[in-house]
Amino acid sequence: MPSNDVRILAQAAVPTLAAGAIAAVVSGVVAGGKGAIGAVVGTVIVIAFMGIGLYVLQRTAKSLPQLFQMMGLMLYAAQILLLFIFMAAFKNTTLFNPRAFAVTLVVATIAWIAAQTRAHMKAKILYVEPDSASSSASSKAGKPEKSGHSS
Repeated sequence: MPSNDVRILAQAAVPTLAAGAIAAVVSGVVAGGKGAIGAVVGTVIVIAFMGIGLYVLQRTAKSLPQLFQMMGLMLYAAQILLLFIFMAAFKNTTLFNPRAFAVTLVVATIAWIAAQTRAHMKAKILYVEPDSASSSASSKAGKPEKSGHSS
């Protein structure tokens, strides 16, 4: 991953981890050890799903930029659907507190989306490729650049 992608991943994952840690403490106080375990499992699932999704979206943006917006919408819909499936699958578990798990899934997902949105808004990502060094060197040498316009 290029450094900008890693920076966005870190700027989204760190606040999500913080929200998950707070949820684990609150769940531990309210529901005991099983509540804390449910909150930790929920946080790990959100970070894994959203991190993989961000990676897939960045790869799509680089290889198939024309599909970026559609892929982003489909990816977020699939992630939310998978999170609901996890909540439904673990609603009667005895491994951890399902309510703490579900609340943490929602809180961590909102934290991730808010942090990722903030990271993208603050990032200075070029949306147009700057001229390469070879084209600027040829223009300095007096050679005309190729243009898509006919005279």
